[in-house]
Amino acid sequence: MAKRVVVKIDYLIKEYKVGSLRKLAEICDIRHAALSELKTGKRKNINFGHIERIAETLGIDDITEIIDFVEVDEEKAQAD
Repeated sequence: MAKRVVVKIDYLIKEYKVGSLRKLAEICDIRHAALSELKTGKRKNINFGHIERIAETLGIDDITEIIDFVEVDEEKAQAD
């Protein structure tokens, strides 16, 4: 199985009571479209400046609260 890094946007919104993806984008000063693409997996390159901004804004010290390493189907991973 192949592995992929994913940003746990839904978890962050729920756990930190942000309310919505739009609100998270606003408070972190990150484009809504960029966060949306991370959430849906359409964005393959993760901007670590965004990860840093999310961590700083939400007061997160542990990066595993923001990103995760998950197994994906190898055929799907190669198609992406």
